[in-house]
Amino acid sequence: MHITAHLDVEVVAVETEDEVSVLVELTAPSAAALTDDDARPPRTLQVVLDRSGSMAGDRLGGAIQALLGLVDRLDPADNFGLVAFDDRVELTVPAGTLIDKHDVKRAIGAVTPRGGTDLSAGYLRGVQEARRVAGPGGATVLLISDGHANVGVTDPEVLATVAADAHHHGVSTSTLGYGLGYDERIMSALARGGAGTELFAEEPDSAVALIAGEVEGLLSLTAQAASVLIRVSEHVSAVHVVNDLSVTTTGDGVLAELGSFYADEKRKLVLVFDVPALAALGLTEVATLEFSYVELPTLTNHTVAIPLHVNVVPGDQAAGRIPDAVVRTEVLYQRVQQAKRRASNHLSSGDTDSALADIRTAHAAVTAALDAAPPAPIAAELAEEAQTLEYLAQQTEYGMISRAAKYSSVDASHKSSKRGRRRPSSPPQAHDPEPGSSGRIPGAPPVRPDQE
Repeated sequence: MHITAHLDVEVVAVETEDEVSVLVELTAPSAAALTDDDARPPRTLQVVLDRSGSMAGDRLGGAIQALLGLVDRLDPADNFGLVAFDDRVELTVPAGTLIDKHDVKRAIGAVTPRGGTDLSAGYLRGVQEARRVAGPGGATVLLISDGHANVGVTDPEVLATVAADAHHHGVSTSTLGYGLGYDERIMSALARGGAGTELFAEEPDSAVALIAGEVEGLLSLTAQAASVLIRVSEHVSAVHVVNDLSVTTTGDGVLAELGSFYADEKRKLVLVFDVPALAALGLTEVATLEFSYVELPTLTNHTVAIPLHVNVVPGDQAAGRIPDAVVRTEVLYQRVQQAKRRASNHLSSGDTDSALADIRTAHAAVTAALDAAPPAPIAAELAEEAQTLEYLAQQTEYGMISRAAKYSSVDASHKSSKRGRRRPSSPPQAHDPEPGSSGRIPGAPPVRPDQE
């Protein structure tokens, strides 16, 4: 793993409170070259599939189609399992190696819709199956659901804690929300707690593509169980992880879960440190960032420590400092993602006025950053972000509340917890409200209210 850290300012004024931001860029290891005698290390994928009545028709049919293709893509040595749930839980395919793919595909094809939505029971059973076969290589649970959980545990934060515990035991959680009826708060909480990916597919074709993409990602992993432990010095009063990550406070510092990395994947992480008024001049330690991950396929544990320092100088010297524009812009970018997360929560609870206020404030901040003429790559990202915010405002104003809530949640998650990971397509064109417009992201086509 290649890791670099860039501070927005390298000097702070003596006896003056300040804030220091850090942009961390991470690049995952490349895929190891395999000889003819080598085999790809086995992967473990446990699918948890909603089979409630609302999944009847194209939704369940599309999911089954995607799972059949998934089985074809996996090797016989890979572990695969399927738990199907409604208000009951069924172990459709016990987790294990794919020795008999024909039998597994027959079991998948026999799944039919029925009943309510006990999402927590299905998810917990899936985690049990994943842990049973995972071994040292870990496992991924992919939860696919189109409905609001109406049986069992339905508190998003409780489920996030369950997912975090599963991740602690080597099982990550990704979620695919299907259609416009699912609870984005639950699906987002599970993906965040499980250090996985949050996905949204409005149509069956999009679901098939996204599930295939998740499998391709699983097969290309070169690092897993990645995390960063932030050990702050006595010269720092607080640290803020700006990205939307699962964060816990330990006796050693603040621990942020980064999850798994695809081969050569690049990620960005933003940290902000509150620095109180320091009385002593000279080089001062802010924190040490301790990155840990398991490299695949060797399952080698790595730890990389990066110390962070600033120079405490007289006030007149600090007055002439020029903050790093790239770092400052990334801080803004991540705070915009926080605004989209808040907007999604407001929309989910029916508070459209507060959601629009967050979206418009974020749009104004992005526009102001664009007016400052940032470098071309940054300008392109900001322009795309402005377009996304326009789309969210448009959908909210049209009364497309469910779509806006889900797209805002998924988009913020991707650009924050998986910041830098290549996504399957570009976001929708905010100025074009017609479905099927070029460049749309699967699951979020701009449409008018009468087309929902």
